[in-house]
Amino acid sequence: MPADVLALFDLDHTLLPHDSDEQWVAFLIDRGLLDRARYAVANRELIDRYNRGEADLVEFTEFYLATLVPFSAGQLAELRQRYVEEIIRPRISERARAMVERHLDVGDLVVITTAVFDFLAVPIAAEFGLEDVIATVAESVDGRYTGRVSGTPNTREGKVERLHLWLEARGRRLADFREVWAYSDSLNDLPLLSQVSHPVAVNADPVLAAHARHHGWPIVQFA
Repeated sequence: MPADVLALFDLDHTLLPHDSDEQWVAFLIDRGLLDRARYAVANRELIDRYNRGEADLVEFTEFYLATLVPFSAGQLAELRQRYVEEIIRPRISERARAMVERHLDVGDLVVITTAVFDFLAVPIAAEFGLEDVIATVAESVDGRYTGRVSGTPNTREGKVERLHLWLEARGRRLADFREVWAYSDSLNDLPLLSQVSHPVAVNADPVLAAHARHHGWPIVQFA
C-alpha cells in the first residue's frame, strides 16, 4: 500500500548546519581548484542576498553551477566523494538523523526537496538513507556540465511547482496524503510550508520564526 504520509525535508540549515553550495565552493578553494580572490567574497555576498530574498534565482544557482564546468565527470566524481566524506558526513547531527528516521520508521514517504543542485543533493540525501530527491537540476551536454540551470530552480514557488510535477510523475497528488509534513529553516520555503498540513520551522531564520510563531507552527532549534 502506498504511504499515506509525506515528509518533505529541506537540506541547508535544516538537516545540515551550513549551506552546501557555499561549503562546496570553500572545499574547492581550499584545494587550490578555484580562485580565492574571485569566489570567496562573491560567494558570501550572494548567500547573504539570497537569504534576504533579494538574489535572482537563476543568478544564485548558476554562480554555483559554474564551479562544475572546469572539471571532467571523473574529476567531479572523485571531488564529490571527498567532499561528502570530509565536509558533509562529519557535520550531520544525531538530531537531524533522528528527525528523518522518525518518518522512515513508520513507513512515511520521505523526500529531500532542496535548492541545492542535484550533483550535490543526491549524495547528501543518501547520507540519510534517502533516494527520493527533488533538487535544482544542473544542465549537462555530452557529459559535461554547462553551468546553467535545467528547468525551474527548486526554490521558493519553484519548490511547490516541482513537488506537484514530481508527484504527478508517480501518479499521485498532494491531496492523496493523509498528512504532509514539511521541515525548513528559510523564508524562501514559505510557499511550500503554506501548502502542507504540518509545517515545521527548523533552525528558522528570523522571518520564518516570526511567521511560525504567529501561525502556531512547531519550532525546532538544534543547530
